[in-house]
Amino acid sequence: MNSASAYPSTNTAAYAAFLKAYPAYNETLMLDELRRREYARLDRTQQIYLDYTGGGLYADCQLDQHMDLLKQNVFGNPHSHNPTSQAMTCLVEEARQFVLEYFNAPPGEYVAIFTQNASTALKLVGEAYPFEPGDHYLLTFDNHNSVNGIREFARHKGAAFTYIPVIAPELRLDPATIDQYLDLAQPGKHNLFAFPAQSNFSGVQHPLELIARARAKGWDVLVDAAAFAPSNRLDLARWMPDFVPLSFYKMFGYPSGMGCLLARRAALDKLNRPWYAGGTITISSVQGDGHYLVPGEAGFEDGTVNYLNIPAVEIGLRHLQAVGIEQIHTRVTCLAGWLIDNLAALRHATGQPLVSLHGPANTQQRGGTVTVSFYDQNGIALDDRRVEELANHAHISLRTGCFCNPGAGEVAHGLTPDVMKQFFLGPALSFQELRQLMHSRFGKEVSAVRLSVGLASNFADVDAMLRFAANFLNHTAEEIGAVQNIEALCPTNRDSA
Repeated sequence: MNSASAYPSTNTAAYAAFLKAYPAYNETLMLDELRRREYARLDRTQQIYLDYTGGGLYADCQLDQHMDLLKQNVFGNPHSHNPTSQAMTCLVEEARQFVLEYFNAPPGEYVAIFTQNASTALKLVGEAYPFEPGDHYLLTFDNHNSVNGIREFARHKGAAFTYIPVIAPELRLDPATIDQYLDLAQPGKHNLFAFPAQSNFSGVQHPLELIARARAKGWDVLVDAAAFAPSNRLDLARWMPDFVPLSFYKMFGYPSGMGCLLARRAALDKLNRPWYAGGTITISSVQGDGHYLVPGEAGFEDGTVNYLNIPAVEIGLRHLQAVGIEQIHTRVTCLAGWLIDNLAALRHATGQPLVSLHGPANTQQRGGTVTVSFYDQNGIALDDRRVEELANHAHISLRTGCFCNPGAGEVAHGLTPDVMKQFFLGPALSFQELRQLMHSRFGKEVSAVRLSVGLASNFADVDAMLRFAANFLNHTAEEIGAVQNIEALCPTNRDSA
């Protein structure tokens, strides 16, 4: 098959058809100028970036503003009273306040706890939530592993946990059964319900109305917004979730290593931290054998915060605010819709579809994440690693694997509890070993190809992906070939010696 390293300019006929199908895209044309001005490196290096669910891209202006701030000032470790420390403390608190304003947090109702990423924010909740026997942790099948991991805290403390299934092929919750799961809350007990506002596997956006329904039945509600926030507005005043983990790099690319836990003060007061660190206490004593946690967010920010990067969070949020989250949402919806429509229409001469879509086949209540499996002309699944390898040659950045979302993947691939439990009866397995054993024993797949669009995406990106996908038509898996290199792309000095 053809795996050209770059694609020609956009097909004008295809673009006209796209605008006819998705006329709302015309409302977002200023983003094309933004891309030329702030994201020029994409076209300069001929990169087709389709991994926004993995990480957002930063604008040049974000870097310029942050570097200028650092170059023009002297900043010290915050929370002291010297001039450089005070200057930094003010910027940290200004950024914290702007985070709350950006998400429309009611004044005094929420705190913003800076973390390394969404996973660290989730760990803060999991380790401190007061699980005990008789308590319940309820979560949907399609949660990220960092949400799944909270079940281990629940298990260790004797609490029960229950998963709400999602239904193939759209991988949505069954509206008819949600209340029977929400009714599992025990009066007078600690009940925590977790779901993603947007699945990082399927793009499904679960209704945020679930928050009020669950809270009315006695649940504290954790909403993972990591995949949702980059292209959707999350209004805390309207929805009032108890805990919201975020990764800022997914929203605007820079800085990485910065996340946040947005928490209602009333919910935060329920948490019991199992340890303390520098910066989290008012006083601590060796001989007195005691400590007092600082109330509010400071009691959860362990050690010195990432203070030089925190001002870049406000810069990034202001960039999104200037662009307009509604405009980003419209563009993402249009491009994802065109991608879904056209991938689903690709068929081999044998009549076999080229892809199987894992998630909604339309743009209703879904984000810009599109996950598929590729098949050859005889209906044989292609190795997603081979698809990624050939995409690399075409300068297309997509993602393959299970995306740290095993529940959605298991449902998408038709994997049952009886099948999955077999892989936890012996020695530990790597993902590659699981892949091989699953295929040899059951003829099943465990991974897929994920495409995702975002702020700087344009029609040319999606069009290039569709032309790349069409290269697989009317070929057999044997002709397409096996993956050539599954090792690390960046050899170490030792490897190259």
